[in-house]
Amino acid sequence: MENNNLIIEINNLCKSYRSFKLNDISFSLSRGEVVGLIGPNGAGKSTLIKLILNIVESDSGEVIFLGEDISNSKNPLYKEKIGYVGEYIDYFPNQKIKNIKRFYQMYFQDWDEQIYQYLFNDVFELSGDMKIKELSKGMRVKFSLALALSHNPKLLIMDEPTSGLDPIVRSKILKILRAYSKENGTAILFSSHITEDMNKIADKLIFLNHGKILGKCQMDEMKKKKCKIDEYLERLIGNEESKYEKNLF
Repeated sequence: MENNNLIIEINNLCKSYRSFKLNDISFSLSRGEVVGLIGPNGAGKSTLIKLILNIVESDSGEVIFLGEDISNSKNPLYKEKIGYVGEYIDYFPNQKIKNIKRFYQMYFQDWDEQIYQYLFNDVFELSGDMKIKELSKGMRVKFSLALALSHNPKLLIMDEPTSGLDPIVRSKILKILRAYSKENGTAILFSSHITEDMNKIADKLIFLNHGKILGKCQMDEMKKKKCKIDEYLERLIGNEESKYEKNLF
């Protein structure tokens, strides 16, 4: 039976480099679902995101977005339905926010000015006359989030966006994301080292290490069992290393 709530489905996705391989990655996200992508540095989180965004080409596997296979697609129009906020936000430093926004919105047919003005002015309390170089890291994240949510994305990809932000700003951003996802049916793939954030926002967790999925679990189950995310990841990595050591001897 067809799942009309399915936003994106990753099937057996692989990508090899000289010293790293993303191997046989499969998972899916449905409407209004927040999935946390957890793993140490070098686990393959950013590589996976680049494959979804077609920044790099996969070796095999498929990415089905809104029912269409976009693996290595040459048609960029599907990206209108994907929002992205990363850790390193690099705009023209001497440009004012209002000019960056004006340039950005030209590329999205579904741009919603009302949503943008609400987020920009009422929620994040930013000023369009400020230059990018004058913004703190927290302000840059807020601006990027206002841009990303204002073209009505079906999928929002967050790649370490809250790293380095103070707890109050992080908490506010997470609360906004959670509410937006549930109200608009937007699926969110949230990559982060900050497991405290996952406790607040994620419905499901995917644990990644050395380019492989070590495990998946529902956040509710983790909370019921009073299991800490860090400890669970360490246990998964420990089990993987034990298997590797047994194969060596």
